[in-house]
Amino acid sequence: MARTTRSSLARAATTKAEPQQLSSPPPTPKPRGKAAKVKKETPGTPANTGKKRARHQIKQEDDAADNNEELPHNLSAAAALPTPGAEGEDQTSSRPKKRAKRSKEDTPVKEEASPQLDASTPKKTPKKKDNYGLTPGKSPYPDYPRPTADECYEVVRLLEKVHGKVTVPKAIPPPSLDVAGCGEVPSVLDALVRTRLSANTTNKNSSTAFRGLVDRFGTLKEGIGKGSVDWDAVRVAPQRDVYKAIEHGGLADRKSKDIQAILQLVYEENQERKAALTNPKDENPAGAEHEGASEKQAEIAKASQNIISLDHLHLLSTPVAIEKMLSYPGIGPKTASCVALFCLQRPSFAVDTHVFRLCQYLGWVPKSTKKGQPKVDRNTTFGHCDARIPDDCKYKLHYLLIKHGKTCARCRAVTGQGSAGWEEGCPIEHLVKRHGAKKGGASVGDRKKAAEAAGDGGEESDGDEEYHE
Repeated sequence: MARTTRSSLARAATTKAEPQQLSSPPPTPKPRGKAAKVKKETPGTPANTGKKRARHQIKQEDDAADNNEELPHNLSAAAALPTPGAEGEDQTSSRPKKRAKRSKEDTPVKEEASPQLDASTPKKTPKKKDNYGLTPGKSPYPDYPRPTADECYEVVRLLEKVHGKVTVPKAIPPPSLDVAGCGEVPSVLDALVRTRLSANTTNKNSSTAFRGLVDRFGTLKEGIGKGSVDWDAVRVAPQRDVYKAIEHGGLADRKSKDIQAILQLVYEENQERKAALTNPKDENPAGAEHEGASEKQAEIAKASQNIISLDHLHLLSTPVAIEKMLSYPGIGPKTASCVALFCLQRPSFAVDTHVFRLCQYLGWVPKSTKKGQPKVDRNTTFGHCDARIPDDCKYKLHYLLIKHGKTCARCRAVTGQGSAGWEEGCPIEHLVKRHGAKKGGASVGDRKKAAEAAGDGGEESDGDEEYHE
């Protein structure tokens, strides 16, 4: 025993072992002062154990030594390695993972600062998003040739025979306090928020939500937004108050947050434009070159009185104005297009659920796309059709396709061959190919009758004015 111990400890002397341990082994196998000594001294330590047990003990201590090589002087992971992963990449995988996790858990120090920032600036400006991958004036399916201009004019002609003549209004009506609408008001900001309220709900629900805002926050008494909501009061109110005001309109939590975020962004833009307009050394804000002196003074006065306004979008081109609206939270192509069409009075082909369905039936968007092209949805349908439909057809087709998609017994969303009115036919039967098992497709006879009827003069009937969803 003594000889074995001396020989093993003699070998360990090359690793600078302390001489006090040459005479006797330690009473317990826990000499963790230095990793190298533990690894070399272990074979001679358990004097009365078998070879298998000795080898097992060596393996355990080797693992401990490897770990301690990363942590000199037995320091903890937090104290010794504030930046884990810099060393020991070839060590056991469990330790680095734990240290990486701890380092992430240390980061909430930064996150805890954000509530303090929110307390000083309760309306935090959200990060702006992209423009849904659309390029104004360019189709996402440039090789798809439909619809042609002739197809557009023909569909307008046929649907006007049933739903009445459509005339683009020359003036925008005063804002209603009872109906939210989809942008048919003079104030651009008013139009944008009203249209956001109308998304994913019925006209009745969106109007109820809008009346809630009027009742809780009051209305402006003068200016171009006269008679509509005091949007600055909505901006500075607690979010729960806005939620309570519109809670009966559907998706109140999401919409209340979006509306307040939009108002905060527009408020900041108004103040930036005011600063630029009042300082002759600053570069003019976008569109200012189209403003007269009186218009600039009016814009400065609004910003000074915290009357939030987006009316400067009138000064921008249609693509730039739409792209600007798309940068606001919760605003998609349909909402931006509706505001451009009804408030800015620009040609724009807004696509809602009815328009999308009929564009598919008419074959105006591809059934399948090429590699690298986006899937066909409402947004890409807007991008494609807005680029191909003639400007003088956009307002009429938007109106007529929504009206037809709501009333036609064959083209409604929920209908089938057994539905009431199916036998009355459809004025564009020969032009559409419906999908869905219940639709059944058009028979040869139905197509022939529709084609014959398409050549007749026919009588015109008035359509219902309330058509938006």
